[in-house]
Amino acid sequence: MVTRLGCGSCGSELSGRFTGCPYCSLPAQERKMLSVFLASRGNMKELARELGVSYPTARIRYAEMLARLGIEEVGAVDATPASVDREDVLRRLAAGELDLDEATELLQ
Repeated sequence: MVTRLGCGSCGSELSGRFTGCPYCSLPAQERKMLSVFLASRGNMKELARELGVSYPTARIRYAEMLARLGIEEVGAVDATPASVDREDVLRRLAAGELDLDEATELLQ
């Protein structure tokens, strides 16, 4: 529960009982991840590129963030499904949606 808010510029303060925003409680790195995801209109490949990680790793991190927000249970999004559609992975590779390392990781 937030009980005091302050302005860093002018020094004004407001006290009371305030309900915190669940998104504001995310660490700065996760807020940036959410911002990149929204700005790219949900493009997980762009998120992976921005994070400097593989596509499956980006999916895992995003799922973990959703779990922290209470939007989704941990493990509800399986970033490495047991049965991968081989043709779909190859199609995505050919279309440039995945790079070779991501496709290899998904197919293993």
